[in-house]
Amino acid sequence: MKKIAFFDTKPYDKIWFDKFNDEFEIDYFEGKLTPKTCKLVRDYDGVVAFVNDDIDKTVINTMYNEKVPVLAMRCSGYNNVDMKAAQGKIRILRVPAYSPYAVAEHAMALILTLNRKIHKAYIRTRDFNFSLNRLIGFDIHGKTIGVIGTGQIGRVFIDVCRGFGANVLAYDKYPSKDSGINYVELETLFRESDIISLHCPLTKETHHIINKDSIAMMKQGVYLINTSRGSLIESQSLLDGLTSGKVGAAGLDVYEEESDLFYEDFSNIVIKDDILSILVSRPNVIITSHQAFLTEEALKGIASVTLSNLKEYFQTGTCANEITFGTTQ
Repeated sequence: MKKIAFFDTKPYDKIWFDKFNDEFEIDYFEGKLTPKTCKLVRDYDGVVAFVNDDIDKTVINTMYNEKVPVLAMRCSGYNNVDMKAAQGKIRILRVPAYSPYAVAEHAMALILTLNRKIHKAYIRTRDFNFSLNRLIGFDIHGKTIGVIGTGQIGRVFIDVCRGFGANVLAYDKYPSKDSGINYVELETLFRESDIISLHCPLTKETHHIINKDSIAMMKQGVYLINTSRGSLIESQSLLDGLTSGKVGAAGLDVYEEESDLFYEDFSNIVIKDDILSILVSRPNVIITSHQAFLTEEALKGIASVTLSNLKEYFQTGTCANEITFGTTQ
């Protein structure tokens, strides 16, 4: 039976992986996979990691030297993996899709909460304050929503927006042909959108795609929603936009410097990230802790596909969901 080291384990991970696992001996580690913890991979046949693990050259080389041939990411993104270092040394597998509905629906939940001030109304009524002052929102029907990235999640989000009667503009470097999606240039999307939602991967081209220059092009009071990757938005520029009023509201499920913070409880600790501390305090900002994926359907998909990826790799030496190719030891 192959032995698997499983990093950054949360209670829900163990529940779903144990439910679907009938082939591997899995040891669950609560800590993240980092250069400091990577020595734990010794004597294992494979490793399972997550989106905020720090899988740099040191981690890759340690796995290679310890003859651990495969790393299975239990997520779709892999910008936290040093792919150049991995090439020819270890195989990297991923879950290309689990539940696009989970993330798309969470993005709309952020919009609705910010717009209709649900979070404020909830706190008020808990104190028996039933005033409607300062709770005015707007109809999404007829508004223009710009969608950056039209992969599976982006396309589902577009369908959700259309269900509300919104006009949708989209930008993607690789437009989906015959999709009926109204693609425009990125500058047009910035200028004409009332709400902008990010659904693209983090690459060199999309890093800080939202910055002071792009924000300057946007409508006064634009809503910015990010359920993709934190570094798509330059945090200081977002804060400046919120302060000036150019950005009317922001809904963030991800944050540029989230790796040492999200998924953990720091409620009794003073956070040293000044920008995050200010963003959390703003009444027109909602931050959730990278939970957009967190539905039963998504967790089931992540567990089943990750285990299937490992099974396929160990049986055949290859995997359809591999993102590295080349000879490994």
